[in-house]
Amino acid sequence: MFDELPPELTTGERIRIIRERRGLTRKVLAGLVGRSEDWLKKIENGDRELRSITHFVRLAHALHVPNVAVLTGDELSIPTNPVGKLSHASVPNIRAAMHGASFSGTPTFGVETPERLRGRVDAAWKLWHTSAHQRTEVGGILPALLQDAHASIRGHSGDDRRAAHAATADLYRLVQRHLAHICEPELYWLAVDRGRAHSEEADDPLSLASAAWSLAIGQRASGYPDEAIRSDEAGIALIGDRLDEGPDYVGMFGALHLQAATSAGLDGRGGDAARYLDEADRIAERLPHGYSHPMSAFDSGNVGVHSVSVGVGLMTPGDALRAAEDVDPETIPSLERRSRLFLDIAAGHVQRGEAAAAVHYLSRAHKTSPEGVRYVPMARGVARDLVNVARGPLKSDAVALAEEIGAKAA
Repeated sequence: MFDELPPELTTGERIRIIRERRGLTRKVLAGLVGRSEDWLKKIENGDRELRSITHFVRLAHALHVPNVAVLTGDELSIPTNPVGKLSHASVPNIRAAMHGASFSGTPTFGVETPERLRGRVDAAWKLWHTSAHQRTEVGGILPALLQDAHASIRGHSGDDRRAAHAATADLYRLVQRHLAHICEPELYWLAVDRGRAHSEEADDPLSLASAAWSLAIGQRASGYPDEAIRSDEAGIALIGDRLDEGPDYVGMFGALHLQAATSAGLDGRGGDAARYLDEADRIAERLPHGYSHPMSAFDSGNVGVHSVSVGVGLMTPGDALRAAEDVDPETIPSLERRSRLFLDIAAGHVQRGEAAAAVHYLSRAHKTSPEGVRYVPMARGVARDLVNVARGPLKSDAVALAEEIGAKAA
């Protein structure tokens, strides 16, 4: 059905032809991707350029095509067949803890002071960033930590209770990060909402800004970049005039800008993405030497990592790979972030049709953090796509890597 499409067709013409073959009206297809009929008409007629990966993938899903390349004429290769969700052995215990922690009267270590609870939560975040097997190691400690966090809240009042709420809010943000891609959406969003609710109880601007940051991550991952940017902007407004209160304020302020940049990039808004990145770079200069934000890992190196992500999101792989040349992976303390850098570089090479380089960098991502790759659907999609396009001696390397990652060829 797709092979006979003339190569000279524009993206808009391809979308129109496939839509008509599927028997869909413009109104129906536009509704399926959350846009207006007029927006789709302009895309099909060539009056508006489509640069958003989010919209490309949504259109490909709605039109039941196996790869975004069908719509672009092979300029951009993103497989759209479901790559499946890999669960993790820690999910049932975390689910049980989340459902029962508010009502359990027995903490595992006695009622923690807010200071000790904060220390345990910060240590868990540090483990997330420094472990190559972050989901297994962090997942093992989360159930007890959730139970103790709620017990600490129940055991205190006044300022101590608010401090316990703030620590618990950051704990739920770690739970959210851990559950991404490995559980049902309802449990993931319960973690997001719990983090927001505890931040409200903490009555602390920094905690509320952190809640906006984590909400934006979920919104972007769900395909709503506009809403994600609005959440980031709300967090930015909360702490923009409080940066003199310490590096954690500066770090979260910068992290919000990076999240906004990534969302803008996925939505094809290159100018906005560049503006947020530039501001994040200036913010990073205010941080003390050697500081990295405990949750977001925001620092100057993390700005570079997001610059690569933005280039991939904007479908400008040349820009992404040039940005990668300015990043020294060894200066990125977070193994999860370092692995993501290599993964985005691999995705940039896939966009350029450079399979050998993509296999190399996907392998580096996997060696840096096997779980940072295995449980990310985009990584499994890249691995599967490479199996399908690799030729000659590279084929066996791509197949072996995909098997390690847990991806299956289409």
